[in-house]
Amino acid sequence: MMLSLFTLAYTAFWLGQASERSLTYPVDEYERTLRALNQYRALASDNDGAFLPATEKPVEPGEYYADVPPLIRLLSRIGDLPAGAAPTDAELYQGALVAAVKRFQSRHGLEPDGRIDPMTLEQLNTPLRVRVRQLELALERWRRRPYDPARPAIVLNLPEFRLRAFAGANAAGHDPELDMKVVIGQAPEHKTPVLLSQLETVIFCPYWTVPASIQRNELLPEIMRDPSWVSANNFELVTLQGEVVGDRTVSQHMLSELGTGKLVLRQKPGPKNTLGLVKFMFPNEYGVYMHDTSARWLFDPGRRDFSHGCIRVEKPEDLAEWVLREQSGWSRDRVIAAMHGKESISVKVKRQIQVVTMYSTATVMKNGEVHFFQDIYGEDAALEKELAAQPRTTVPLPVARNNPFEVTASDLRSGPILSF
Repeated sequence: MMLSLFTLAYTAFWLGQASERSLTYPVDEYERTLRALNQYRALASDNDGAFLPATEKPVEPGEYYADVPPLIRLLSRIGDLPAGAAPTDAELYQGALVAAVKRFQSRHGLEPDGRIDPMTLEQLNTPLRVRVRQLELALERWRRRPYDPARPAIVLNLPEFRLRAFAGANAAGHDPELDMKVVIGQAPEHKTPVLLSQLETVIFCPYWTVPASIQRNELLPEIMRDPSWVSANNFELVTLQGEVVGDRTVSQHMLSELGTGKLVLRQKPGPKNTLGLVKFMFPNEYGVYMHDTSARWLFDPGRRDFSHGCIRVEKPEDLAEWVLREQSGWSRDRVIAAMHGKESISVKVKRQIQVVTMYSTATVMKNGEVHFFQDIYGEDAALEKELAAQPRTTVPLPVARNNPFEVTASDLRSGPILSF
């Protein structure tokens, strides 16, 4: 088994930029991705080139569908339609075939409604060689993994719109202790950055100080149309030093100073606050953070890039409890009470918790199920361009050691190998 994994690892890559540090891969994630890559390469090499043509309108469950046979063939090959579950009626889209399409949709970041609509057809018709490439790029990103899986970490995969929290303590590959949806920055103007930081502060009942660009371009026109908008939405006007100058009547002079940035809009804590009832701060050059939201409907769609760059979390009370669980006095009841309190409370995080935003359009679940996502920020395309510019080089296979997935700079002289 080890030999086959070494061989697969070798064929998965071609050399890129040199790395001077030891690269120790998380065994579970890396091995799962390697195995999935092997499977998809075999599928791609045996691809019959079947194509599902566009339909005049979405195909609903129970309707006639002329392309049931090629759909059955495709879903059977990639494992969404179990062996022996193919329907006997080759004209109706129903039963096990609908369930297989729902599973396919779920694996590809779509709403699992069973409707064969244009977005579903686009994913069904994506060549398997493209899926192979996504898995190869996922392996490259694991090789570049910027964080230490032996330490507690909050890891967000941006194209997947999900957050997972891991306990650390050499728990790489173990199940996450938290798993939830997130809303991220809108493409292409407000991308959430890929970064590594450390959680520093949890703020309950936060104020929201409006960024200058949002104040000038989005909110100021609202206030100019209707000055009562400020009080109706629980905002106040403050100086750059934080002194409150008004929260009800907005004069023409105040409007002028809002436009020049001498006054700042700040939303008061409470259920209407854009940041919700809690936010999670970590230092970074982009000014982004994680927070709750009063707009709970944002978590309903499959694609969730709606923000200006900050990250909205689906279960903020669970995340706050997990972050503070080793700090005296911060039970779940205390967390919920602080979220619904009257005053803003800032709590310094004593645990060392990494905050990691990653970008992978292919992930492999613990059960081996492979999920693919859209390249919403164009990061896969950028990585392709970077790797294409690097010279091809051959290297010997890694030498077996106690940890067969530990690869050092001497094993891979100049980093990743990705085959084009």
